[in-house]
Amino acid sequence: MLQIAATDPASLHPVVFGVFRDGDNNLDAVQERNVTDFIKTTAANPALKVVAEDTTRLPRPPFVARQLRTEWSTIEDGKQHITRITAPADMSDRQTLAAFVEQTLEARATDPRFAKADVWIDLVDHGGGDGGGLEADSSGGFMSLQDIAGAIRDGRAAFHKKFPGADDSITGVLANQCLMATVGFCDTLSHSGVRYLAASPETMLAPGVPSAAFADVLTQGDGWPQQAVDVTMRTRYGSSADAYHPAAAFDVFDLDPSKIAAVREAVGALNRSVAGLPNNAQGSEARREIRSDLRSVHGMVRFDHSAGMPWHADRPAIAAYEALAGDDRLPRDIRDAAHRAADAVAGLVLAHKESSHFGPFHASYTDAVGPTVHLPVTRDLYDSWADQGVVETHNDFYDAVHGRDFARAIGAYSAAQDAAGAVAA
Repeated sequence: MLQIAATDPASLHPVVFGVFRDGDNNLDAVQERNVTDFIKTTAANPALKVVAEDTTRLPRPPFVARQLRTEWSTIEDGKQHITRITAPADMSDRQTLAAFVEQTLEARATDPRFAKADVWIDLVDHGGGDGGGLEADSSGGFMSLQDIAGAIRDGRAAFHKKFPGADDSITGVLANQCLMATVGFCDTLSHSGVRYLAASPETMLAPGVPSAAFADVLTQGDGWPQQAVDVTMRTRYGSSADAYHPAAAFDVFDLDPSKIAAVREAVGALNRSVAGLPNNAQGSEARREIRSDLRSVHGMVRFDHSAGMPWHADRPAIAAYEALAGDDRLPRDIRDAAHRAADAVAGLVLAHKESSHFGPFHASYTDAVGPTVHLPVTRDLYDSWADQGVVETHNDFYDAVHGRDFARAIGAYSAAQDAAGAVAA
């Protein structure tokens, strides 16, 4: 873990850090430190103010019977102030997240010390890649990708109505969830006005990113992207032989609208080129080679007992597109388009680190640089959990880049799973 030491306040950049923690599931106890660690961190760092919405059933006075409830608090200068306790909120509901975003923005607007602060939102819960995240046992809910980004947009709009003319910007999102470093999430967040995303492409081990150490780095200056990656990848939980790192790979992405537009254009052009392959022997051969190239780039959930999980189809985008670009058997226009797609996605990556051998999964992630993209090569994995509400193919990015046409062209489209996704989305 990064050792927290007092820093000269004059050298720090103020940050309001909103922690949206959903403990209405099996992660409650292990992820509570993503809130409580801030007590020590803010004692040493006066440039950091925390707003937390924590749905939990952990016993502490006056709650001794593991009663599920939602606690709101602010943490600064080494003290946590519980501001209200309510019946448990549905943390998988778009309106709940929107209200939290609004409240976090208000914390900046009403505190002169933090008037020029960056605002970050830390989503602490389960994640499912382009299928979304924020899972709540009580409601059975799982917030879609579109609704997560939409909630941020809604919260900004609600804040703007109360404080017209005030700064309603969201600097970044820390996805303290599994599998959320995806091109689709980058795209959707960017269109909601978020500038940076920090996330892992793979399943993370709880408690995940050390939220307090991550937030502390944000106040330190221009080198924060790589420092944020480093503090995440170097963190170890547990002790001695049982110690483990939380992430197999981790990235910080620049969601500048011009870069996101370039990714949409380049990936869309590649997908259209593949969809336009002729229906003859040469076209059939090219489609077989494309499937083979993509299959050579392993998707996520690279661990045992993961058969049937949809994220096997979520492949590192840069590696997948480079595999197509380097295949001399493919038509020149497809190779060139794939090269442009790889370059465009690489342009999003501000900082990255990966493990060559992630011990808990016994797997290498040397190819897992940057975000993943949903690239199934069989119908079974087109959108295999859509009937369970985890939908990866009904979002703005997939539609904009003609993802269905690409899947259809290489024989990986499932009409049944697509229909289930349309119902659930």
